[in-house]
Amino acid sequence: MKVNLKNGFVVFLFIFVNSNFYAQYTPFFQNYALTEYNAGNQNWGVSFSENGKLYVANDKGLLEFDGVKWDFYQLPNKTIIRSVLAKDSLIYTGSYEEFGYWKKTKKGVLAYTSLSDFEKDKESVDEEFWQILNIDNDIYFRSFANLYIYREGKIIKIKPESTLISCSKVDDTIYASTLDNGIFRVQNESLIQLKNTEKLEDTKVISIVKLNKKLLITTALKGCFLYSNETLETWESPINKIIKEHQLNKYLLLENGNMVFGTIKNGVYITNNFGEILFHIGKENGLQNSTVLGLCVGANNNLWVGLDNGVTVIDLNYNYLLYNDNSGELGAVYDIINYDNKTYIGSNTGLFYLDQNDTKLKFINDSQGQVWDLVKINNQLFCGHNNGTYIIENNRLNKISNFTGGWVIRKVPEQDNLFVQGTYAGLVRYKYINGKWDVKHLGETTIPIKYLVFEDEYTAWVAHAYKGVFRVKFNKEFERVVEVKDYKNKGLWSDYNVRVYNIKNDICFKTNEGWQKYEPLIDSIVPNDLLNKTFGFNTNIISQPDTDLLVTKNENDKISFVSLPDAETTNINLPNKLFKKRLVVDAESVSQLQDSVYTLNLYGGFMLINKTESLTKRDSLQKPIIERVEIDKSLVDISEEDAYVLPFNKSISISISSTSLNNHYFEYSLSNSSSLNWNRLENEKLELSRLSNDDYNIHFRSVSISGETSPLKTIKLKVLPPWYKNGYFYLLMAVFISLIAYWIHKRKVAKEHRLLRQKLSEEQEIILKERAIENEKKLVQIKNESLKNEVKLKSKQLANTAMALVKKNESMLEIKNELARNEASFKNTLGYKKLLKKIDNSIGHEDEWQIFEYNFNQVHEEFFNQLKSKFPKLTHKDLKICAYIKMNLLTKEIAPLMNVSIRGLETHRYRLKRKLNLGNDKSLGDYLRNFK
Repeated sequence: MKVNLKNGFVVFLFIFVNSNFYAQYTPFFQNYALTEYNAGNQNWGVSFSENGKLYVANDKGLLEFDGVKWDFYQLPNKTIIRSVLAKDSLIYTGSYEEFGYWKKTKKGVLAYTSLSDFEKDKESVDEEFWQILNIDNDIYFRSFANLYIYREGKIIKIKPESTLISCSKVDDTIYASTLDNGIFRVQNESLIQLKNTEKLEDTKVISIVKLNKKLLITTALKGCFLYSNETLETWESPINKIIKEHQLNKYLLLENGNMVFGTIKNGVYITNNFGEILFHIGKENGLQNSTVLGLCVGANNNLWVGLDNGVTVIDLNYNYLLYNDNSGELGAVYDIINYDNKTYIGSNTGLFYLDQNDTKLKFINDSQGQVWDLVKINNQLFCGHNNGTYIIENNRLNKISNFTGGWVIRKVPEQDNLFVQGTYAGLVRYKYINGKWDVKHLGETTIPIKYLVFEDEYTAWVAHAYKGVFRVKFNKEFERVVEVKDYKNKGLWSDYNVRVYNIKNDICFKTNEGWQKYEPLIDSIVPNDLLNKTFGFNTNIISQPDTDLLVTKNENDKISFVSLPDAETTNINLPNKLFKKRLVVDAESVSQLQDSVYTLNLYGGFMLINKTESLTKRDSLQKPIIERVEIDKSLVDISEEDAYVLPFNKSISISISSTSLNNHYFEYSLSNSSSLNWNRLENEKLELSRLSNDDYNIHFRSVSISGETSPLKTIKLKVLPPWYKNGYFYLLMAVFISLIAYWIHKRKVAKEHRLLRQKLSEEQEIILKERAIENEKKLVQIKNESLKNEVKLKSKQLANTAMALVKKNESMLEIKNELARNEASFKNTLGYKKLLKKIDNSIGHEDEWQIFEYNFNQVHEEFFNQLKSKFPKLTHKDLKICAYIKMNLLTKEIAPLMNVSIRGLETHRYRLKRKLNLGNDKSLGDYLRNFK
């Protein structure tokens, strides 16, 4: 869209204020710092290509910007690029002893081709190429020493007589400006001097353009000149003095006749065709650097500025103008109003105004504090202030109410001179009587009231920040409140942060949970489905009441101007980059200055919005462009028709751009059917991996913040099956499975043979083991029989020994008895006694017992040990008796062996039985014979 001074917004500003005031405002601009494009700080030239991409000559190389991301390319020798020109599909650049062009490869990457060969031309050493221009297909490269023309693949060299300062294109003519010999016209590969331009000797000419059928010549330090009919004269204009002072470095004539002057010391000046300053954008109002190195106009009428440190884009449509207070005095702006040819600004630091005769922001004395509300009533300017309410007269405060915190004041319906105000202390009535205001607190409602709307002449709704909403009724005289009804339990979703509005005679409420409205028929608050659907549950209204144009803000800081009554037509969507981090949180507001001019109130300033102009300008959403495609992190050729083939389990990365991308975003849909499910791309790159084998269509589109979409860009993708889903693989697998089956069969047969052999071997081993066991049993049986026989033999021998002892003892007893009968025959009594003693010793000889005991243990192993272990109280004599009984000796046989009488032995046996704990019915002989 071409912009001229006759457009409504500009006309309004010139009617309302003069050009000096206009210069206080700046069009929206956005800075791109070194940290964003990651190259060198100096940007010597800027150029826009036909596909809408920006190219920047940077001191580290070439920058490419597609509206979303920056790409960086370096020359083979990594020298500084001083100039750039994008034409058709080529990007020409000039550097040190080097110029050439860049072209996109099939993979979407810029590749460089050199057009110069300075090794052969020894006269052209140390040249740097500062400018590139074109006429049709001829490309002109300018250094300080020579002008080179690239024509039909050949290089033509033109050498001026002195230093070549600049070149300019006017219609189809190239003008060359020299330092010492004036200005020349390039004609047929020769330089033709313009007469009387030698007056510009020792002058740095910046540019030459056609202005009103004359040539406008701009210089760095001597201002501007007009050349016509071989006459050179000074161009008298307001900008001349400024560019002499701040040193002009770049100049650009816009299509609408406005001019752009880029200076070395003070940024950018935009003037009309008379040289009157419209805007100044310098470091004091946000430009990141004051030295301008390059200018060009790109898509959407955006001015791109290459700076000594960074790149800046300026919106030349002037739909959104910013006022910034760089002094820091203004603070957070709450309300703005035009009154008496002044713009009054209410902020958290007080009341200010801008006068049409002075560009300086002025403070109204004694207005320190919060200024909440500015409204014109009966041709008087009311100021709702933290300290009370004032009327502004001759830039002075005249206090008419002491009730603090004048948040909002509303006219009573059907009453011309009656108003009600919501304050920190409740409701206050204002009544205009005989040229004076009668102010009265209405009682009852003493809570702070920030939101107030009228339902009818005597009924209003008020909202408290934390206690919900109340319906208030007044008496007919408006002297007091007659009823306050709390609607906390009448369907209100939330008591907190409730806002109340009268929208087309509906009382509407915005709560933390969404939109509701009052339903009079049931006297309750019900959901407002229309507003929830149209605005969204988290959207607030930030505009003034009583207007058919609502301004809304959602949770993502999207600000929209919406027309009523249908509330579905969105007129303007403000890009949030315009006010990023500058909204007054929880007190966002839009004020209306004129019928079509609004202000968005910000921290440290405000934005002027021209609704009429914004409606005429719609960013056209272009179809996304495929920039690069990477398969498994390797670049592949970009194809418009053929499908991209993706091996199974590999990743694909697709980079896209949209040259008209301006506060839009991308969406994509991956589909192998007709249905499309859209997903938002967080950046310009889509990365996909682990796709199943199939044919896919990947659709891309650009989406504006208002929901408009661009035409689709579609690419085809074929994901190959995995290696195991292949005909050859299946054949190979069949052969492999057959071999495996044959191998398994052979192995099974071998295994069965092995198992059969193993079974036979095991059976043989079992038979051998059984035979060995039988043999061992027989041997054991033979041994046992032998042992039994041996035991029998030993028992017999033991019995014989015992019987021999018995016989011996019986014989000794008989001898003893015989001697006793013949005692008298012995004369030697002592000898007799000795003889008896020897006989007794022979009967009870201990050695004989030990021999007997040893032999007995041989036959009845451990008999004595076990018996003594179980019955430790048994005496030696007891053990002997037990041994004899074990041998089946009778009592009469044991008595001689014990040298006791039979009766004495029986007594001993009885005692022994008790020691062995045997009852009367138990046999001592059976017990001992079976004792083991």
